[in-house]
Amino acid sequence: MQSWRFLPYRVHTPAENMAIDEAILHVHREGRVPPTVRFYGWNPATLSIGYFQRVDKEVVLERIRSRGLGFVRRMTGGRAVLHDKELTYSVVVSEDHPLMPPTVSESYRVISQALLEGYRLLGLKAELSLPESGRREAASAACFDSPSDYELVIEGRKAAGSAQTRQRGVILQHGSVLVDLDEDLLFDVLRFPNEQVKERLKRSFSEKAVAINQLRSPGASMEEVIKAFFEGFERGMGIRLEPGELTEEEREVADRLVREKYGTDDWNRKK
Repeated sequence: MQSWRFLPYRVHTPAENMAIDEAILHVHREGRVPPTVRFYGWNPATLSIGYFQRVDKEVVLERIRSRGLGFVRRMTGGRAVLHDKELTYSVVVSEDHPLMPPTVSESYRVISQALLEGYRLLGLKAELSLPESGRREAASAACFDSPSDYELVIEGRKAAGSAQTRQRGVILQHGSVLVDLDEDLLFDVLRFPNEQVKERLKRSFSEKAVAINQLRSPGASMEEVIKAFFEGFERGMGIRLEPGELTEEEREVADRLVREKYGTDDWNRKK
């Protein structure tokens, strides 16, 4: 059984979270840190958008600010995610690692096995969405509007959303495990042609997305969720997670990325 580094749950700003994920990718590519699983949270609650999304078309920045939310563009693709009452995870590993299949879809499947085990440890009957079920377009700019290949669904509704990028031989996948869900807040900061369309899509969204505590009684605490998904990664991927910390090099790279990239309007509003 291989040992991977585990970075325990910490709360960071939006820019810091994205910078840390990218810093791990860069340093792992140089062979100076092992494959890594990281758990984290957000302060303040944040709307992140995918790399290819257009700010002016899909979100209302003024409303994001008035609601006291953070805002950041991810280096990964996908749609908008409200990072609030959730456990966020990231995985950084080389493409040629023995556990990683060559295709993006199949590597999703491997990592999703870890999430699947986490849900099961919480007593929830999760399943993986099959590739053919994820080929339809989502109806809104929200990530949880439709499952992609091998994402987690419970009772037919999407429970976790993930996005992946590959850069110079290294995979970065990060994603959101919903503990609770504030649909009103999410839809308040997305852009729609009019109120009628907004209300119709919100009703549709509520039938497609689900959080842990909408299904579990009593609800799960964040500590319970962290424990379940820590064990889920070990079971689902057949690895041993060894708690560790960021190296000094990773911290320096992350600090630079906050200053030069994720903390700047040039990056966050670039499209």
